[in-house]
Amino acid sequence: MNISVIIVSWNAKSFLQDCLESLTEQADPQSTEIIVVDNASSDGSPEMVAAKFPGVILIQTGKNLGFAKANNIGIHKSSGRYIALVNSDIKVLGNCLSELGDYLDQHPDVGVVGPKILNSDLTLQISCRQFPTLWNNFCEASGLAKAFSGSRLFSGEQMFYFCHDQVRDVDVLVGCFWLVRRIAFEAAGRLDEGYFIYAEDVDWCKRCWEVGWRVVFFPGPQAIHYRGGSSANDPERFALEQQRAILRYWSKHHGPMGHAGIRSLLFLRYMARSILGTICGLLKPATARKYRDRVRVNTACMAALIPLHAKRNAFPKTED
Repeated sequence: MNISVIIVSWNAKSFLQDCLESLTEQADPQSTEIIVVDNASSDGSPEMVAAKFPGVILIQTGKNLGFAKANNIGIHKSSGRYIALVNSDIKVLGNCLSELGDYLDQHPDVGVVGPKILNSDLTLQISCRQFPTLWNNFCEASGLAKAFSGSRLFSGEQMFYFCHDQVRDVDVLVGCFWLVRRIAFEAAGRLDEGYFIYAEDVDWCKRCWEVGWRVVFFPGPQAIHYRGGSSANDPERFALEQQRAILRYWSKHHGPMGHAGIRSLLFLRYMARSILGTICGLLKPATARKYRDRVRVNTACMAALIPLHAKRNAFPKTED
Protein backbone atom coordinates (compact mmCIF):
# COMPACT_ATOMS: atom_id res chain seq x y z
CA MET A 1 0.00 0.00 0.00
CA ASN A 2 1.47 3.34 -1.08
CA ILE A 3 -0.93 5.96 0.33
CA SER A 4 -3.33 5.71 3.25
CA VAL A 5 -5.96 8.47 3.39
CA ILE A 6 -7.36 9.23 6.85
CA ILE A 7 -10.56 11.28 7.14
CA VAL A 8 -12.00 12.18 10.54
CA SER A 9 -15.68 13.07 10.40
CA TRP A 10 -18.23 14.42 12.85
CA ASN A 11 -21.70 15.33 11.56
CA ALA A 12 -20.49 16.50 8.15
CA LYS A 13 -22.34 14.04 5.92
CA SER A 14 -22.69 16.08 2.73
CA PHE A 15 -19.10 17.33 2.88
CA LEU A 16 -17.83 13.83 3.59
CA GLN A 17 -19.69 12.37 0.63
CA ASP A 18 -18.21 14.99 -1.73
CA CYS A 19 -14.76 14.36 -0.27
CA LEU A 20 -14.98 10.60 -0.76
CA GLU A 21 -16.32 10.96 -4.30
CA SER A 22 -13.38 13.18 -5.25
CA LEU A 23 -10.91 10.73 -3.73
CA THR A 24 -12.38 7.54 -5.15
CA GLU A 25 -12.44 9.06 -8.64
CA GLN A 26 -8.65 9.42 -8.66
CA ALA A 27 -7.31 6.92 -6.13
CA ASP A 28 -5.95 3.60 -7.35
CA PRO A 29 -7.57 0.98 -5.09
CA GLN A 30 -4.53 -1.27 -5.56
CA SER A 31 -2.16 1.27 -4.00
CA THR A 32 -4.43 3.57 -1.98
CA GLU A 33 -6.63 2.83 1.01
CA ILE A 34 -9.20 5.26 2.39
CA ILE A 35 -10.08 5.16 6.08
CA VAL A 36 -12.94 7.15 7.61
CA VAL A 37 -12.87 7.54 11.38
CA ASP A 38 -16.33 8.63 12.49
CA ASN A 39 -16.57 10.41 15.85
CA ALA A 40 -20.09 9.27 16.74
CA SER A 41 -21.92 11.30 14.07
CA SER A 42 -25.69 11.48 14.43
CA ASP A 43 -26.44 12.72 10.90
CA GLY A 44 -26.23 9.37 9.09
CA SER A 45 -22.59 9.74 8.00
CA PRO A 46 -21.52 6.17 8.88
CA GLU A 47 -24.54 4.68 7.12
CA MET A 48 -23.81 6.77 4.03
CA VAL A 49 -20.19 5.61 3.93
CA ALA A 50 -21.18 1.95 4.32
CA ALA A 51 -23.86 2.16 1.63
CA LYS A 52 -22.13 4.27 -1.02
CA PHE A 53 -18.44 3.55 -0.47
CA PRO A 54 -18.08 -0.16 0.36
CA GLY A 55 -14.35 -0.04 -0.43
CA VAL A 56 -13.72 2.52 2.28
CA ILE A 57 -12.60 1.28 5.70
CA LEU A 58 -15.04 2.67 8.27
CA ILE A 59 -14.04 2.98 11.92
CA GLN A 60 -16.76 4.08 14.34
CA THR A 61 -15.33 5.35 17.63
CA GLY A 62 -18.66 5.33 19.49
CA LYS A 63 -17.95 8.76 20.99
CA ASN A 64 -16.43 12.07 19.97
CA LEU A 65 -12.74 11.49 20.68
CA GLY A 66 -11.56 14.67 19.01
CA PHE A 67 -9.61 15.30 15.82
CA ALA A 68 -6.12 14.37 16.98
CA LYS A 69 -7.03 11.11 18.72
CA ALA A 70 -9.30 9.97 15.87
CA ASN A 71 -6.52 10.62 13.36
CA ASN A 72 -4.12 8.62 15.49
CA ILE A 73 -6.58 5.71 15.46
CA GLY A 74 -6.75 5.89 11.67
CA ILE A 75 -2.95 6.10 11.37
CA HIS A 76 -2.57 3.02 13.58
CA LYS A 77 -4.99 1.13 11.33
CA SER A 78 -3.28 2.26 8.11
CA SER A 79 -0.54 0.50 6.18
CA GLY A 80 0.64 3.01 3.53
CA ARG A 81 4.17 4.37 3.48
CA TYR A 82 2.61 7.82 2.98
CA ILE A 83 -0.29 9.01 5.13
CA ALA A 84 -2.74 11.64 3.89
CA LEU A 85 -4.66 13.46 6.61
CA VAL A 86 -7.64 14.98 4.83
CA ASN A 87 -10.45 17.01 6.39
CA SER A 88 -13.99 15.87 5.66
CA ASP A 89 -14.77 19.24 4.00
CA ILE A 90 -12.01 18.87 1.39
CA LYS A 91 -12.64 18.20 -2.29
CA VAL A 92 -9.55 16.85 -4.03
CA LEU A 93 -8.95 18.17 -7.55
CA GLY A 94 -7.29 16.42 -10.46
CA ASN A 95 -4.41 14.09 -9.58
CA CYS A 96 -3.63 15.95 -6.37
CA LEU A 97 -2.91 12.88 -4.27
CA SER A 98 -0.59 11.16 -6.73
CA GLU A 99 1.27 14.42 -7.45
CA LEU A 100 1.95 14.90 -3.76
CA GLY A 101 3.14 11.30 -3.54
CA ASP A 102 5.47 11.84 -6.49
CA TYR A 103 6.90 14.91 -4.75
CA LEU A 104 7.74 12.90 -1.62
CA ASP A 105 9.27 10.20 -3.82
CA GLN A 106 11.59 12.77 -5.35
CA HIS A 107 12.46 14.63 -2.12
CA PRO A 108 13.48 12.13 0.56
CA ASP A 109 14.27 14.85 3.13
CA VAL A 110 10.69 16.18 3.14
CA GLY A 111 8.53 14.92 5.99
CA VAL A 112 5.22 16.49 5.02
CA VAL A 113 3.94 18.25 1.91
CA GLY A 114 0.70 20.14 1.33
CA PRO A 115 -1.10 21.30 -1.86
CA LYS A 116 -2.50 24.68 -2.79
CA ILE A 117 -5.82 25.12 -0.96
CA LEU A 118 -8.70 26.97 -2.61
CA ASN A 119 -11.95 28.43 -1.30
CA SER A 120 -15.26 27.24 -2.73
CA ASP A 121 -15.13 30.08 -5.30
CA LEU A 122 -11.64 28.87 -6.32
CA THR A 123 -9.87 31.88 -4.81
CA LEU A 124 -6.72 31.25 -2.79
CA GLN A 125 -7.05 30.08 0.80
CA ILE A 126 -4.01 30.90 2.91
CA SER A 127 -2.65 27.56 4.11
CA CYS A 128 0.92 28.45 5.12
CA ARG A 129 1.67 29.78 8.58
CA GLN A 130 4.52 31.11 10.63
CA PHE A 131 5.08 29.71 14.10
CA PRO A 132 3.13 31.75 16.69
CA THR A 133 5.02 34.54 18.45
CA LEU A 134 3.81 37.31 20.73
CA TRP A 135 4.75 39.81 18.03
CA ASN A 136 2.72 38.23 15.21
CA ASN A 137 -0.20 37.71 17.58
CA PHE A 138 0.02 41.38 18.63
CA CYS A 139 -0.08 42.33 14.94
CA GLU A 140 -3.28 40.32 14.52
CA ALA A 141 -4.90 41.66 17.69
CA SER A 142 -4.04 45.29 16.90
CA GLY A 143 -5.13 45.17 13.27
CA LEU A 144 -1.63 45.74 11.91
CA ALA A 145 -1.70 42.41 10.05
CA LYS A 146 -4.87 43.43 8.22
CA ALA A 147 -3.73 47.00 7.56
CA PHE A 148 -0.37 45.85 6.17
CA SER A 149 -1.34 42.49 4.73
CA GLY A 150 1.52 42.54 2.23
CA SER A 151 4.17 43.11 4.87
CA ARG A 152 6.16 40.26 6.35
CA LEU A 153 7.09 42.39 9.38
CA PHE A 154 3.52 43.12 10.40
CA SER A 155 2.03 39.82 9.29
CA GLY A 156 0.25 37.68 11.81
CA GLU A 157 0.69 33.92 11.78
CA GLN A 158 -0.97 33.72 8.37
CA MET A 159 1.43 34.39 5.50
CA PHE A 160 -0.69 36.86 3.52
CA TYR A 161 2.48 38.29 1.99
CA PHE A 162 3.22 34.94 0.32
CA CYS A 163 1.38 34.44 -2.97
CA HIS A 164 1.37 30.65 -2.61
CA ASP A 165 2.68 30.36 -6.15
CA GLN A 166 5.99 28.57 -5.59
CA VAL A 167 7.44 25.61 -3.76
CA ARG A 168 8.59 26.74 -0.35
CA ASP A 169 9.67 25.45 3.04
CA VAL A 170 7.25 26.81 5.64
CA ASP A 171 6.95 26.65 9.42
CA VAL A 172 3.43 25.25 9.39
CA LEU A 173 1.01 23.78 6.88
CA VAL A 174 -2.63 24.08 7.91
CA GLY A 175 -3.75 20.57 8.79
CA CYS A 176 -6.74 20.38 6.44
CA PHE A 177 -4.68 18.37 3.93
CA TRP A 178 -1.25 16.83 4.54
CA LEU A 179 0.67 14.03 2.92
CA VAL A 180 3.15 12.75 5.51
CA ARG A 181 5.96 10.26 5.20
CA ARG A 182 5.25 7.47 7.68
CA ILE A 183 8.81 7.47 9.00
CA ALA A 184 8.44 11.21 9.70
CA PHE A 185 5.40 10.40 11.86
CA GLU A 186 7.43 7.76 13.64
CA ALA A 187 10.25 10.25 14.26
CA ALA A 188 8.14 13.24 15.36
CA GLY A 189 5.51 11.18 17.16
CA ARG A 190 1.77 10.97 16.70
CA LEU A 191 -0.57 13.95 16.99
CA ASP A 192 -0.81 15.28 20.54
CA GLU A 193 -4.18 14.07 21.81
CA GLY A 194 -4.22 16.85 24.40
CA TYR A 195 -5.52 18.98 21.52
CA PHE A 196 -9.12 18.00 20.98
CA ILE A 197 -9.28 20.04 17.78
CA TYR A 198 -7.14 22.94 16.48
CA ALA A 199 -3.41 23.69 16.96
CA GLU A 200 -2.40 20.03 16.68
CA ASP A 201 -1.10 20.90 13.21
CA VAL A 202 1.11 23.73 14.53
CA ASP A 203 2.39 21.52 17.34
CA TRP A 204 3.19 18.60 15.03
CA CYS A 205 4.91 20.74 12.38
CA LYS A 206 7.12 22.21 15.10
CA ARG A 207 8.09 18.72 16.24
CA CYS A 208 8.63 17.65 12.63
CA TRP A 209 11.17 20.42 12.10
CA GLU A 210 12.82 19.65 15.45
CA VAL A 211 13.61 16.08 14.40
CA GLY A 212 15.05 17.18 11.06
CA TRP A 213 12.20 16.74 8.54
CA ARG A 214 11.22 19.54 6.16
CA VAL A 215 7.67 20.92 5.88
CA VAL A 216 6.96 21.97 2.30
CA PHE A 217 4.19 23.79 0.44
CA PHE A 218 3.80 22.50 -3.14
CA PRO A 219 1.40 24.62 -5.25
CA GLY A 220 1.03 22.30 -8.25
CA PRO A 221 -1.68 19.97 -6.89
CA GLN A 222 -4.85 21.64 -5.62
CA ALA A 223 -7.83 20.97 -3.37
CA ILE A 224 -10.92 22.91 -2.28
CA HIS A 225 -11.48 23.44 1.44
CA TYR A 226 -15.07 24.43 2.17
CA ARG A 227 -14.43 25.16 5.87
CA GLY A 228 -16.90 24.66 8.64
CA GLY A 229 -17.83 21.07 7.90
CA SER A 230 -18.07 20.35 11.62
CA SER A 231 -17.37 23.72 13.30
CA ALA A 232 -20.50 25.27 11.76
CA ASN A 233 -22.56 22.99 14.01
CA ASP A 234 -21.69 25.00 17.14
CA PRO A 235 -19.56 28.17 16.61
CA GLU A 236 -19.26 29.10 20.29
CA ARG A 237 -18.23 25.63 21.32
CA PHE A 238 -15.56 25.41 18.62
CA ALA A 239 -14.28 28.94 19.35
CA LEU A 240 -13.76 27.99 22.99
CA GLU A 241 -11.96 24.81 21.99
CA GLN A 242 -9.73 26.74 19.59
CA GLN A 243 -8.78 29.09 22.40
CA ARG A 244 -8.03 26.18 24.73
CA ALA A 245 -5.79 24.66 22.05
CA ILE A 246 -3.88 27.93 21.61
CA LEU A 247 -3.26 28.14 25.34
CA ARG A 248 -2.07 24.53 25.45
CA TYR A 249 0.41 25.18 22.63
CA TRP A 250 1.84 28.22 24.39
CA SER A 251 2.14 26.42 27.72
CA LYS A 252 3.87 23.51 26.00
CA HIS A 253 6.33 25.46 23.85
CA HIS A 254 6.73 28.91 25.48
CA GLY A 255 6.40 28.37 29.22
CA PRO A 256 4.56 30.46 31.87
CA MET A 257 5.64 33.88 30.57
CA GLY A 258 4.59 33.11 27.01
CA HIS A 259 1.31 31.65 28.27
CA ALA A 260 0.56 34.81 30.26
CA GLY A 261 1.41 37.00 27.29
CA ILE A 262 -0.85 35.18 24.85
CA ARG A 263 -3.73 35.18 27.36
CA SER A 264 -3.49 38.96 27.62
CA LEU A 265 -3.40 39.41 23.85
CA LEU A 266 -6.36 37.09 23.34
CA PHE A 267 -8.39 38.94 25.96
CA LEU A 268 -7.72 42.32 24.33
CA ARG A 269 -8.51 40.91 20.91
CA TYR A 270 -11.88 39.49 21.94
CA MET A 271 -12.76 42.64 23.88
CA ALA A 272 -12.08 44.80 20.81
CA ARG A 273 -14.14 42.47 18.63
CA SER A 274 -17.03 42.53 21.11
CA ILE A 275 -17.05 46.33 21.21
CA LEU A 276 -16.87 46.60 17.44
CA GLY A 277 -19.60 43.99 16.98
CA THR A 278 -21.90 45.82 19.39
CA ILE A 279 -21.40 49.10 17.54
CA CYS A 280 -21.98 47.48 14.13
CA GLY A 281 -25.13 45.81 15.42
CA LEU A 282 -26.52 49.19 16.49
CA LEU A 283 -25.58 50.89 13.22
CA LYS A 284 -26.83 48.05 11.00
CA PRO A 285 -30.12 46.78 12.48
CA ALA A 286 -30.85 44.67 9.38
CA THR A 287 -27.90 42.42 10.25
CA ALA A 288 -27.99 42.93 14.02
CA ARG A 289 -28.52 39.22 14.72
CA LYS A 290 -25.28 38.28 12.93
CA TYR A 291 -23.35 40.77 15.05
CA ARG A 292 -25.08 39.65 18.24
CA ASP A 293 -23.96 36.10 17.53
CA ARG A 294 -20.37 37.28 17.02
CA VAL A 295 -20.47 39.29 20.24
CA ARG A 296 -21.80 36.25 22.11
CA VAL A 297 -18.91 34.07 20.87
CA ASN A 298 -16.27 36.70 21.66
CA THR A 299 -17.75 37.36 25.09
CA ALA A 300 -17.71 33.64 25.88
CA CYS A 301 -14.02 33.49 24.88
CA MET A 302 -13.23 36.48 27.11
CA ALA A 303 -15.02 34.88 30.05
CA ALA A 304 -13.09 31.65 29.54
CA LEU A 305 -9.81 33.55 29.96
CA ILE A 306 -10.80 34.67 33.46
CA PRO A 307 -9.72 31.87 35.84
CA LEU A 308 -12.86 32.17 37.98
CA HIS A 309 -15.11 31.50 34.99
CA ALA A 310 -12.80 29.52 32.74
CA LYS A 311 -14.34 26.63 30.82
CA ARG A 312 -11.44 24.24 30.73
CA ASN A 313 -13.04 21.82 28.31
CA ALA A 314 -15.47 22.93 25.67
CA PHE A 315 -15.70 19.31 24.53
CA PRO A 316 -15.89 16.12 26.58
CA LYS A 317 -12.59 14.79 27.86
CA THR A 318 -11.01 12.01 25.84
CA GLU A 319 -10.10 8.71 27.38
CA ASP A 320 -6.44 8.21 28.28
